[in-house]
Formats: sequence, structure tokens, C-alpha cells
Amino acid sequence: MKKNTHLVILALAAMLVACKAKEENKIEVSDAKKEQLAQEPADTVQTAIGPLVLPKPYATESVRKQSKLVDWPEGQLPKAPEGFTVTKFADGFENPRWTYIGPNGDFFVCEANTKKSAGRITLLRDSNNDGTVDVREPFLEDLKQPLGMLIIGNHFYVANTDGLYKYPYKAGQTALQPDQGKKIVELPAGGYNHHWTRNIITNANQDKIYISVGSASNVGEYGMDEEIRRANILVVDLDGKNEKIYASGLRNPVGMDWNPSNGELWTAVNERDKIGDNLVPDYVTSVKEGGFYGWPYAYFGAIPDPRLEGQAPDLVAKTIVPDVSVGPHTASLGLTFYDGNSFPERYKNGIFVGQHGSWNRSVLSGYRVVFIPFENGKPAAVPEDFLTGFIADGSDTDVYGRPVCVAVTPAGDLLVNDDAGNTIWKVSYNQ
Repeated sequence: MKKNTHLVILALAAMLVACKAKEENKIEVSDAKKEQLAQEPADTVQTAIGPLVLPKPYATESVRKQSKLVDWPEGQLPKAPEGFTVTKFADGFENPRWTYIGPNGDFFVCEANTKKSAGRITLLRDSNNDGTVDVREPFLEDLKQPLGMLIIGNHFYVANTDGLYKYPYKAGQTALQPDQGKKIVELPAGGYNHHWTRNIITNANQDKIYISVGSASNVGEYGMDEEIRRANILVVDLDGKNEKIYASGLRNPVGMDWNPSNGELWTAVNERDKIGDNLVPDYVTSVKEGGFYGWPYAYFGAIPDPRLEGQAPDLVAKTIVPDVSVGPHTASLGLTFYDGNSFPERYKNGIFVGQHGSWNRSVLSGYRVVFIPFENGKPAAVPEDFLTGFIADGSDTDVYGRPVCVAVTPAGDLLVNDDAGNTIWKVSYNQ
């Protein structure tokens, strides 16, 4: 009997291995096919800011190039445009990946990482409004890779990688008890590279919560059964019920914000890897309810991914072209509309994007904050550098930090989380 049981277990294991191999083989592309694709004319798509020319897949080799974190040289800081000043807002964190600013002006910083994660939210407070943090407390600990945070009424919401949690909260409170949290939405945990992050925002009426959930894979290589409720923005009631898919085909949406001019939802999305230096660009886009944005079958409209050729033609055909390309493999994660009043008028209602930086490109890209000008509620020009200097001069690998979250303070300054450098930078305008 034990022998038969053992044989059954071995057979099941073999079947699982075969199934996984079958799924992975679905995305293999032959060398001959790669050469053919590389010789074909480039694709051109029309984005909100004009035509975008995209090379064919495999026009260049897929390269793995990891950056190396080094210390800032003495006296050197990130660089902002003329008229702006960069200062250190706070440091001494363990991967401060995200900042949420509460209605009363308190700053909540999520400290979390891919492997060894602090799993903590730290409270910062500027109690006398002089621009300097004078209160710092561990607000909530023992969390599982937290990112998004929200205060709605008398509740504090936290999006861990495995679920949305709800805690009782009173304005000004400096700590929450972990055992008071209630999981109100179960979420699929983890994911390819950094796709463990779960961001949350609420709407103007504060009766819904929108949850970004990245894919479990690069391009569906583990089978689409692994992607249920993933590569989506979900929406739920405040009690976690009545879940719906707000938009889909978004490989890894992270930063989300509402366009102050027209109320549209916008997000920053990390696109797919391993088909060349310049494919596929990450993007920032308005999000249409019920819209499909291509992943994993297509990108930037109805351009099919050759690794899934011929699959889901109906979805390929209805893929929405995103609004603004923000560069290939930049890992664009943070996103915020600038609704403050202290920056020059040209920044009003435009978007800041935090770019964590590449690993799948022969030349480092990202590692900066870019700005997208808006006019009349629409993007008006290509992204421009805003906060740079994170890549060391004269090196093709050394970096001083990796920007992630961008947030606008009540005073109108811009906070930039550098999770690799364990620092939050503040950018102010010299009025």
C-alpha cells in the first residue's frame, strides 16, 4: 500500500512538472523567429502626446544588468531644476518604499522590501509646521510586505501583499495594535520580481477602495490560472465586499491618483521584460473603467507579444494604447498629480513619476523622477527630468539610490522615497 501511494505521488509530481514545462514552452520563441522579427519594420503607435516608434521584439538582445548601490559623495545631493532646493526630509529607514499623508498632515512611511522586509509603518509628524520632522514613532508592525495606506473616517487601511486590512483609528493616534486589524479582502500574494506591491486609493465620495495588483509572472509563463485577479485594478466597498475588476491587462500597476482637472483615474505601469533593450516601455495612463491594456497578449495597442502569438485575438484587438511612454525598463512606480501651490504654475496639475530603475537593459534607465506637463486635463509634452543625479557619473552600474514614491505635502513640497538609500528627499521651490 505504501509503495502504491509513493508511486501515485511520483506520478502526480511528474504531471505537475510536465504541466509547468508545457506552460513555459508556450512562451518560447525560436531563434529563426527572433531573427525574422528583428528584421521587420518598427511599429508606430499614436499616444496622447504624439507618435511613438517601437522597435520589433528581439531587435536587440535581452540583457540583465543590475545596479550597484554606493554611498553619496560628500556634499552631493540629487539634482533638481534651477530654482528648487533638495533637502533630506528623513532617513534611517529600512526600505522606505511608500509615503501616505493623512488628512491631519501626519506622514506614514511603509518600510518593506522584496526579500527581507521590515513589514513596518513609521509615523512622522511635523508638529509645529516648520518643515522639519519632530515626532517619529513605529505606527504599525508585524505586517507582510505592506505598501498602500488610507485613512477613511475612523479607519486605517493597509494593503499587504496578501490582503487588504482595516484597523480602528483616531486622528492623531501614534500607534496601532497589529491584533486589531481585520483582513477584509484576500489578495494573491507575491509575484514576479517586485510585483508583490498592493497600492490603494479611495474616490472623492470615499465609498470605494481601488486596489492595484501586479501579475504573478513576466508574461503569463506559469499559465493564466496563476493570474486570476492579477494584472488588474480592483475596486471594493469599504467593507471589502462587492469586488469588481475596474480595469485589466495592466501588468504591474502601482502608483495611482485622480486627475484634479477631470476626475480620471491614472496609474503608472511596469511593462514586460526579455524582448529587447527598448521593449516594452513602461507607461503612465488614464484608466478607463472596463478597459483592457494588453497584458500579456499585446502591448501599446494591438501589437501582439510573439511569445503568445495567436492567443486571445479578441483581447489583442481591443487593447487600449496607453497615454504616455515613460521609457523601457524604468520601473516607474510612484505617481502623483501636483495639486500644491508652491511650485511654478507650469507644474500645476501635471504628473510626477518615480522611476526605480532598470535591470533588463544594457544601459541603466530610470533612477530619477520625471515630470509630465498637463494642459486642460491632458498630457501636453513628453516626460522631462525633474530629480536626477542618482546614477554615479562615469559609471555604468553604480547608483546612489532608487526613487519610488512621490507625494505632495500640505505645504506644496514634493517628497521622494529612495527605498534603496533609506532616505526620503524633499524638493522645495525657492519662492
